[in-house]
Amino acid sequence: MTTFTTQLPATGLLGAETHADLSSARADFVVLGIPYGVPYHMRGVHSGAADAPHAFRERTRRFNGQSTHYDFDLGGTLFGDTGAVMLDCGDLPGDPRDLDGNAVRATEAVETLLAAGATPIILGGDDSVPPLAVRAFERHGPVNVLQIDAHLDFRDEVGGIRDGYSSPMRRIAELPWVNRIVQVGLRGVGSARPEDVHDAHAAGNILITADAVHRDGPDVVLRSLTTDAPWFVTIDVDGLDPTIAPGTSVPLPGGLSYTEAAAILRGLAQHCDFGGLDIVEHFPSLDIRDLTSITLGRLVATVLGTAARRRAA
Repeated sequence: MTTFTTQLPATGLLGAETHADLSSARADFVVLGIPYGVPYHMRGVHSGAADAPHAFRERTRRFNGQSTHYDFDLGGTLFGDTGAVMLDCGDLPGDPRDLDGNAVRATEAVETLLAAGATPIILGGDDSVPPLAVRAFERHGPVNVLQIDAHLDFRDEVGGIRDGYSSPMRRIAELPWVNRIVQVGLRGVGSARPEDVHDAHAAGNILITADAVHRDGPDVVLRSLTTDAPWFVTIDVDGLDPTIAPGTSVPLPGGLSYTEAAAILRGLAQHCDFGGLDIVEHFPSLDIRDLTSITLGRLVATVLGTAARRRAA
């Protein structure tokens, strides 16, 4: 069994107790920072998304003492009387000499949490992180994937790079233990070409534009969610509207509002098994008054509190 040495934060996300040993993390939900994915050199992301796990915890510290306070979005405290436990196992360190090894260790770390019966809450990191997390479900699948993102991320490769920002959903779709993929928040122009959209449809992905959510409401997403397997949620910050989440490298107008995103996550956690979550492409250096961290903190609290209540029912 791989032994993981993590960098523990001064305080856990949303006030969670910190815990250094992944293999002994006995909890319902375990937070793990994965600052470095693959294939980009660590220096290339260090000033951006790699800083997010630490900054996210620090900038939401105002919520840490409120887990026993009444949350009007949940109708009670964070976990109510469910008895749910959350731990924060800190961040996986990156090795600049071993980028591929960083990716392998990330998947092994998430698999360790799943084997211990915990639901992983992953703080990225760039958009190469989601496939690393979903690969960990090989022995714990099948699993479905809900992506909130402005972009399709379905290029097979760009410039010979197959694990980069433009390809995570393509790599996830190739995993045989992934049953269904629903992609929400699509808008504007990115790296996707017409043939990539065709390939995503051909793979069975359900594509829902941000405009469709604005027009038809969150139910247009919730109707696409099946109950055949747990759902892993991957949130690229640019899937949210920059008025509520400006801290990302590619902000685009017209994204999901907080109310829409919260309703989608709440509905998923109420009616489906919640299998985990990651947050990627969060650039704290581009944030305004910590608004992105605050928005993400509220979304995480909403889905965890709702999932805990469903499990306890």
